[in-house]
Amino acid sequence: MKYAVLIESADVKEEPGLYYAHVPSLGITTHGHGIQATMEAARDLIQLWVEEKQEHGEMLQPAHESILATVDI
Repeated sequence: MKYAVLIESADVKEEPGLYYAHVPSLGITTHGHGIQATMEAARDLIQLWVEEKQEHGEMLQPAHESILATVDI
């Protein structure tokens, strides 16, 4: 399965290079230092989520289309 992951800067002055990774289809968020580390953290979290659902006999939530848009104000 493929899940969309939205990466955005945490914009924390005390920790430069910190990013958040949001997985909209699952409603989960993680973080990492640098984009690559953040993607790896997201992959690990998704894998843990899937394993936990399978262990409890729960249905896996399919990925849904995610659209990133911006609005000018």
